[in-house]
Amino acid sequence: MSKSDRLFRVMHLFRCLPAPVTAARMAEELGVSERTLYRDIESLRVAGARIEGEAGLGFTLSEDIALPPQTLSQLEIEALVLGLSEVQHRGDPALAQAARDALAKITATLPEDKQRHIHHAVGLVHRYQTPAVPSVDMSDLREACWQERAIQITYRDRAGVMSDRVIWPLAIVYLDHELMLLASCQLRRAFRQFIVSSIAGFTLLDESFRPHRVRLLRNYIAELKTRHVIAPAGDRPSL
Repeated sequence: MSKSDRLFRVMHLFRCLPAPVTAARMAEELGVSERTLYRDIESLRVAGARIEGEAGLGFTLSEDIALPPQTLSQLEIEALVLGLSEVQHRGDPALAQAARDALAKITATLPEDKQRHIHHAVGLVHRYQTPAVPSVDMSDLREACWQERAIQITYRDRAGVMSDRVIWPLAIVYLDHELMLLASCQLRRAFRQFIVSSIAGFTLLDESFRPHRVRLLRNYIAELKTRHVIAPAGDRPSL
């Protein structure tokens, strides 16, 4: 790991771990010696980071040089914590971790009193049911949406019949108990909804549908609004 990458991770640990954090804890997380960690802290201080504390007592990041200060109202903080907590509960592991990292970064930009509001927010999220584990790699599926690349999926319909088809993935919808992929199906030449857990597998194709995603998604959402609902499982239009 290069020194620049290590310094970035040290800053990230300051944002994520409860303060004060000891050099031993950070050194263990990074897989380096405590001596190296002390040198990294001194490098960050020279660069302008305000890091309080000392060896044996632990360190606290008081001013983050990497992130600009944010001004959020108490209600905005509640909304932020509630929304990102929901993502941590509903998202796949990569998305849940991204929510935790985002909250840590935002917290680091706030004044101390606002940080306390985040740590002791009024709104909490709890789900009695654990979301089903997706049958496909959600990181790859998101990447296909971001890149506007066609994918070939193997899909199991409501009758259990398997079929292969090429689709243009447009958006992933988080319903109460499942994930729904909104797409333009090239087999049917129409908009379709696919339950992610019914996708047995998919392959990213070289075919690109850029720059059509925004227009297609806008048109699809407009079509769904005329039906008043994104159809839940067991009541969706035939695929």
